Amino acid sequence: MADTLGSREYIPGRLHPFFREKTILFPVLILTGIGLVMVYSASCAISMDEHNTLFYYLKRQSIFLFVSFCIMYITASLPYKLYKSMAYIILVAAIGLLVAVLIPALGIKVNNARRWLDFGLFAFQPAEFAKLAMILFMAYSLSKKQEIGKLKEFSIGIVPHAIVFGLMAVLILCQPDFGTIVVLGMICWGMMFAAGVPLLYLLSPLPVIIPVVAYFLVFKIPYRLERIMGFLNPWEDPLGIGFQLTNSLKAFGSGGLFGKGVGLSMQKMHFLPEPHTDFIFSIIGEELGLIGVTIILVLYGLILHTGTRIARQSDTFFGAVTATGITLYLGLQVIINTGVTLGVLPTKGLTLPFISYGGTSLIINMAAMGILMNIGAAANHVKK
Repeated sequence: MADTLGSREYIPGRLHPFFREKTILFPVLILTGIGLVMVYSASCAISMDEHNTLFYYLKRQSIFLFVSFCIMYITASLPYKLYKSMAYIILVAAIGLLVAVLIPALGIKVNNARRWLDFGLFAFQPAEFAKLAMILFMAYSLSKKQEIGKLKEFSIGIVPHAIVFGLMAVLILCQPDFGTIVVLGMICWGMMFAAGVPLLYLLSPLPVIIPVVAYFLVFKIPYRLERIMGFLNPWEDPLGIGFQLTNSLKAFGSGGLFGKGVGLSMQKMHFLPEPHTDFIFSIIGEELGLIGVTIILVLYGLILHTGTRIARQSDTFFGAVTATGITLYLGLQVIINTGVTLGVLPTKGLTLPFISYGGTSLIINMAAMGILMNIGAAANHVKK
């Protein structure tokens, strides 16, 4: 498939990609709407204690949401093949930001982690931008190697991508943010698999890499080992290492089928840490019940199904792999966040896309959806 700019791009005057992909737009609108309500509900107690107002986090999230919708419209408007020519620029910018956050004068240190850059009005998290940058770089690199017919060679199909991932992983580990490294690695692996890199090449290093990483980056780091132990048996120390998980499970259990009602959560009253960010899904389970949780998962499922369809129907190899990466990115974040809150996965601080409080994750997620919309619109134009 050719990747050159041409008649297959979105043509002005036709239905805008922002509105064409309704199975992305409508679920995103509903999820962000639910998110705004739940951020207010989950954060009001903390907001009153910290800022003497119920609306601090609601106001900020509203601003983030407005900005993110503008960015999604822009990324949906730009021809997606433009990102192919900008892939290296975006990658270098991401690496530069990952370096900048480690500089004490620039990076903000919170809870012994240096993950944010202070821009005054809000704090920017470079690791979130790095995920999207890596997706675009991988798609560009894999498509170029597919064009010259060398994608299936180990030294070309695997090694360059492993080097770039390794560089990013080292920088992110210095923050430290092990969970982001895992997500980034899974995205890269999935994109190479989808692009056609031989499965033998992808599987052969894992028996060595996984035990080494587990030993040196998990079992040799006391607080990470504590998280694993707390995940395996949270009720053994419910007031210590199992505090987050046990209170999260209590929230889901007390919500029942229909929930207690919006605003009536007890766990948000300083029982469950980070109720408006990492553990907002638990508050949703308590206030909206199984019905509310199911509706949210169905909405995510619609977006992921659409992303898979767009990847299959894309008019270019670059578009197909980019759509695959974005779909993986969204799906992994949903699985990990919900899995952590339900006690299926070890505790890790990843936000719930479109719902959790936070400007960087919301903006990057919406930017990714705009790119996905544009890829889908270009594919639909070709079919017609």
